[in-house]
Amino acid sequence: MIGEDALENVGLPSDTGLQLIGSIQEQQVQREESGRMRIRAMKEARKHRTLPQVTISSFTETGQAESSVKIPAQRAYTDRQPIISSSLASTSCASLGITKLLHRLNTTLGTSYTLSTPSMLSQLELCISNDYDFGTALGRLRPRWYSDPTTVQGELCTLEAQDREMRQKAIVDKRILTPSMPPRRVWDLYSNRVVPHWIIRREPWAISHAWMDPKDRVEVQTPINGYEWPVPIPKDASLELIRIEMLHLGAQYVWLDVLCLRQRGGPGERLRMDEWKLDVPTIGQVYHQNQMVVYYYSGLGRPFSLKAGDLESRRCWFNRAWTLQEISENSIFGGDTDSSPLKAVPIDDQGNFEDDVVTRFFEKLGSLKNIAQEVHNVFDALAHMRKRESEGAIDKIAGLAFLLRSKTIPAYYETQSVEDAWTGLANAMREKYRGDMLFSYPGPGDGNRKWRPSWNQILTMELPATGGVYLHEEVTRFHGFDIDRHDGYCIEKGYVRGLAVSDLQRAGRRGEMRVKDDTGRSHTFKIFATHQYPIPEASYTLISGALTDMEDWVVGQRLPDRRFEKVSVFRIIDRNETRRLKVGSSSAQLGDKVLAKR
Repeated sequence: MIGEDALENVGLPSDTGLQLIGSIQEQQVQREESGRMRIRAMKEARKHRTLPQVTISSFTETGQAESSVKIPAQRAYTDRQPIISSSLASTSCASLGITKLLHRLNTTLGTSYTLSTPSMLSQLELCISNDYDFGTALGRLRPRWYSDPTTVQGELCTLEAQDREMRQKAIVDKRILTPSMPPRRVWDLYSNRVVPHWIIRREPWAISHAWMDPKDRVEVQTPINGYEWPVPIPKDASLELIRIEMLHLGAQYVWLDVLCLRQRGGPGERLRMDEWKLDVPTIGQVYHQNQMVVYYYSGLGRPFSLKAGDLESRRCWFNRAWTLQEISENSIFGGDTDSSPLKAVPIDDQGNFEDDVVTRFFEKLGSLKNIAQEVHNVFDALAHMRKRESEGAIDKIAGLAFLLRSKTIPAYYETQSVEDAWTGLANAMREKYRGDMLFSYPGPGDGNRKWRPSWNQILTMELPATGGVYLHEEVTRFHGFDIDRHDGYCIEKGYVRGLAVSDLQRAGRRGEMRVKDDTGRSHTFKIFATHQYPIPEASYTLISGALTDMEDWVVGQRLPDRRFEKVSVFRIIDRNETRRLKVGSSSAQLGDKVLAKR
């Protein structure tokens, strides 16, 4: 174990300034790119106004009569956008040949290129040699079709190489250094094909949904994702109808997990685990980029409905682990029908509805909006997550990473133990949330750290009620040395009594803390524990935060090498007491505590 003096000697770097500069530069780049995207979108819109009207419908796409489709927005879509039918999308470029392929592209995109247009022939030949269908060719060429044709292939090669390099360098020591990683793939609704993210020139919308029970879903093979893997969807849903609805809502590109995140099975199964290391932890970025999120609360592509028992189902959207990170202020309800709960009218000013299930639905939805803005205390997020269901043992932990807005996030290893996964997240999360665990959790951890709870404790033990408490105390971490440290006030020796016995009849317990100043004079302070964890009557080392007016304290024992082992926590709730402590006890000095391991 390296002590505090050794830490100072090795000169651990403080890269906060560099991170701040990098963050400012990144924000500037994002603003500039957003402006360029808006300009390109305006130019595209002007060109598209001259295109002929195109209609796709449930009948043309699936053979299903429009009148039988329950969701009105899934019946048909008409617009002057370069949208193609599924049958045209599946037409082989090789079967069309060079001349007809160019004719189809010109007709779809409203241009008049010829084979003598510089670089045009080589682009078309590439589509044929790569065995693209027309949808894939359109999806890859359309974003730059109105640019200088001589630069397109070079630009695409550069973008692909940059994307590949970015993903190869993204994970270092099992940590993802850039949580804002863009998704690997998106669904181009115009071409009805999944395309690499690096091809597109505007950010995608996202679709949020909860997976149905296995008995209620089917795995479909589809050209939309190039038959790369079987796509699990509800038995009564259709990707073609979902596409029509998304177009109705105004989307051009969307991210949908079953289409854009490699699923189990298919010829590329060997790639899945490697892709998931990066792609699964960064899913949250898709839902937090100020783009629209479409929510299917009753299952992907299904009509929105509510009945008794729905909100209690383990398959309910509110009860799934992954959906907690998918909450966005920019939201649209998917699956709206003439009889959906969205048509219900409140019966009073308090937002109550005639149907209690509808009332509770909107109450639940409203309660989640706050956590979408900011997690004030880590236990707010943990309390939400531990009540949710997940398929994988570590999915609840992985689903917290983006919500906690960590500077880095752990890579995803599906065979990893839950405690190892939790350690990875606890090591990576913001220092403020680590401080919440040190100062708020009432007992020592029973895992590989004493200063914070184990994942088993989070799932099985009572969590502290935060009441919106914002401590803002930090526990910093030095990854290269496997050290956790807190900077704050420390009383090396204080006697605590009155909190050794639990009292379930009271919400809190009162006790005393006695310390001596430099003259040997004793001072007694009233203390309060909001929990029932016993603190045996004894002498302890006590630490408090530098930013909390010395109200919150951690009780523990000093170990060799200036390490500190946590026992419990309490509060001094009387401001007069804390002021007296500052004045009367010179034992309370600002310093570092290296927090002990197990």
